Amino acid sequence: MDRHALVLLIPIMALSIPVLGLALAGFQRYAKLRLEETRLRLEGGSREEFESLRGEVDDLRRELSDVHERLDFAERLLARPEVRNRPAGAVPEQPR
Repeated sequence: MDRHALVLLIPIMALSIPVLGLALAGFQRYAKLRLEETRLRLEGGSREEFESLRGEVDDLRRELSDVHERLDFAERLLARPEVRNRPAGAVPEQPR
């Protein structure tokens, strides 16, 4: 390596190490603040809100299950040959 290049490289490396250290310390502080903020949100008065949201999700899961059952029933009904061959708008015959 050229002696002049080495002379330029040494100060660049010497100055980049502290800058890199400051940048990493800033990222670490930012991450700690974000974790603390998240912890405070969860521990704060939002427990009730969290539980109400959990209840809403449970209700939505039940409703989705009902919709799946109805869809399965409709698919089975439409797959029957007497329903497939019937003209559109025709009223099904009632058993007597």
